[in-house]
Amino acid sequence: MTAAPGTAAATAAADEAGIENLPISRALNAGMRRALAENDRVLLMGEDIGRLGGVFRVTEGLQAEFGERRVLDTPLAESGIVGTAIGLAMAGFRPVCEIQFDGFVFPAFDQITSQLAKFTNRHEGALQMPVVIRIPYGGHIGAIEHHQESPEAYFTHTPGLRVVSPSTSNDAYWMIQDAIASADPVIFLEPKSKYWQKGEVDTRARALPLHASRLVRRGTDVTLVGHGAMVTTLLQAAALAESEGTSCEVIDLRSLSPVDYGPILDSVRRTGRMVYAQEAPGFTSLGSEVAATVMERAFYALEAPVLRVSGFDAPFPPAKLEGAFLPDADRVLEAVDRVLAY
Repeated sequence: MTAAPGTAAATAAADEAGIENLPISRALNAGMRRALAENDRVLLMGEDIGRLGGVFRVTEGLQAEFGERRVLDTPLAESGIVGTAIGLAMAGFRPVCEIQFDGFVFPAFDQITSQLAKFTNRHEGALQMPVVIRIPYGGHIGAIEHHQESPEAYFTHTPGLRVVSPSTSNDAYWMIQDAIASADPVIFLEPKSKYWQKGEVDTRARALPLHASRLVRRGTDVTLVGHGAMVTTLLQAAALAESEGTSCEVIDLRSLSPVDYGPILDSVRRTGRMVYAQEAPGFTSLGSEVAATVMERAFYALEAPVLRVSGFDAPFPPAKLEGAFLPDADRVLEAVDRVLAY
């Protein structure tokens, strides 16, 4: 008999076999199950994450397995969720908070940026704050504002926070465990449109450290950089470009703060050109920071300015217009053509 995917029996079987094929949502579930099993100070908390398993069912089955004192359903009060997590961290626990949708994190923004991010520095390193805040983010699910946004720049701009985003099932499985093990607060951005995208998970060993960027596809003409769901779009653009005779290298940022610039700069020094793509609006964005840093550090290797492809500097539109708002492979290819034209 084969164990149901994502269950404890399946995780144990996978540990023995080493490889399991999972959607990103189930890889996150398996990673949190392993963290709960290995450390009884790990707690999960959020709105409807217990009996229901969360809006996207990422925590499905974990309350039944670990109990209501380890997987807690909270009131609809994001500021209260994060404030309670701060107190639990001070008492020696490792809380993992789920925010239902990206735009709902802002009621907790003061707790995150004014308190959580500052405590360790305020206590000269003597007080650790091992809190993970999971945020499903980004578009492509046909929803409206507050449900499809990309708020990463607010958090990467805040010293004291680590910010990461997986794009594959294997990264989801390992990065959530590494985030939970971190002594610092981690904003864990989950590309919700990819929750159902399957991929291999190697449960025996992690491929990369939490804050390493990853070379996904080799190329010689242009370097494409992005994170989360945008990595899939970049790979689509690279495949289309190849059919037209242009070779694109693709790098998955993975860690948004700190940024691992080594692989990016190595790639740009080979290709001489770079395009950064993101779902977030472009003005004062993460892409702006990465573009500026690459132009500072690799100026003499560049054959053209670094170009950005972003969401528009406007509130997220009604669902029917998301295809026009969010960058797709065609917009990335248009930027590739422009950067090659210099």
